[in-house]
Amino acid sequence: MSEPRAVIVTGASRGIGLAIAQALVDRGVRVAITGRNEAPLAEAVATLGGPEHAVAVAGKAHDPEHQAQVIETVMRDYGRIDYLVNNVGTNPVFATALDTSTDAVRKVFDINVVSALEWTRGVHRAWMGQHGGAIVNVTSVAGLKPAPGIGMYGMTKAALKYLTELLAVELAPTVRVNAVAPAVVKTAFARALYEANEEQVAANYPAKRLGVPADVAGAVAYLLSDDASWVTGQTIVLDGGMTLTGGLI
Repeated sequence: MSEPRAVIVTGASRGIGLAIAQALVDRGVRVAITGRNEAPLAEAVATLGGPEHAVAVAGKAHDPEHQAQVIETVMRDYGRIDYLVNNVGTNPVFATALDTSTDAVRKVFDINVVSALEWTRGVHRAWMGQHGGAIVNVTSVAGLKPAPGIGMYGMTKAALKYLTELLAVELAPTVRVNAVAPAVVKTAFARALYEANEEQVAANYPAKRLGVPADVAGAVAYLLSDDASWVTGQTIVLDGGMTLTGGLI
């Protein structure tokens, strides 16, 4: 019997990241999750079934020392890193492009784009470069066309989509790289976009509902699986049909 595969999921103490981790645990994958704070991560590990199924390492996703610690932990505990999910993201401002400070722009790019590249470099050096693997980046429909108010966030997600395509070419054929681009998903991260008027927001979606974390998790699990072995460089839009009607949220 072959050894279980292993994955790193960044930003996975709650929401979409935790749902992705759960979907992979359900498929027999051993999971390493990251997040900023130890207490929520400990709760997440318990939710995932305990240390037999998951390990957690707290830290900032864009911190190189944290990245190295996570990769070292996974290689020590699991002996392999078959999958990577770059899920962590930030959107600290709601403003026009000209009204967003340069420091804020740099922070969003560092966390949403640069860290995804650095995590990919790390797992490629540690395992995937020799053994192969699959990577999924979590982008957003906000990166598909201008999104006033969250434009800097959308700009980083557009860059992440491009990075996905670039890495798919550069790392082929041993490593597949894909992305998912959700619309509004009911998480704490997106609460400001729907909490005050969820029914009104959902009414604009052909599916007549907002997304839930499991909607994203299922797509990510597919893209990482052998069923998607001929899929690379793609961004799957998960939006309940919203972009078909010209909207983003």
